Amino acid sequence: MKFKPGTLAELAVNFLLPWLIYRWAQPHYGETGALYASAIPPVAWSVVEFIRLRRIDVLSLFVLAGIVLSIVAMMLGGDSRALLIRESFVSGAFGVAFLMSLALRRPLIFYLARATVARQSEDGIARFEAAWDERAALRQSLRLMTAMWGAGLTVEMALRVWLAWHLSVERVLVVSPFVSYAIYGALMLWTIWYRRRLRAGSQAA
Repeated sequence: MKFKPGTLAELAVNFLLPWLIYRWAQPHYGETGALYASAIPPVAWSVVEFIRLRRIDVLSLFVLAGIVLSIVAMMLGGDSRALLIRESFVSGAFGVAFLMSLALRRPLIFYLARATVARQSEDGIARFEAAWDERAALRQSLRLMTAMWGAGLTVEMALRVWLAWHLSVERVLVVSPFVSYAIYGALMLWTIWYRRRLRAGSQAA
């Protein structure tokens, strides 16, 4: 997978623009209004992709699902401690979804990887699905990546819930970002290392 202009545009629309819009809208429209506004770029991207290619963009769906979960958490109300717990449910929901997808024929990371490969060439989807059917090593590696990310996100949720129940709100606000960034950073570093290992093995073969 190489970062071409289409891939960079996809990442910008689905991650950078929602964040920028949220930061701009939050002082004017509050948390819920800002979340609604941040959903505009991935929704627009999904519509354009469907009209142009007649397929649903998987990455946009994941981003929108996270926004929807955040909006639901905000609407539930409650005190500050309850809000801290609900914030961890978004990443936890994705972690559980990743783990549950291991019981399916194709785990969730398969669809994320396929969506990325589709940006590389016109026959990217066909080639990727053929590789999935023919190469047991690819199936094993994507399932392992799904399991690792699912477990990591679930553990992150569990730790943040434990912190919210056992520490003061002030301490949770200080400690929880370090917990989250440490887990996300470890997952990303492991993913980079694992991909390089797979690439080296493939080149040797």
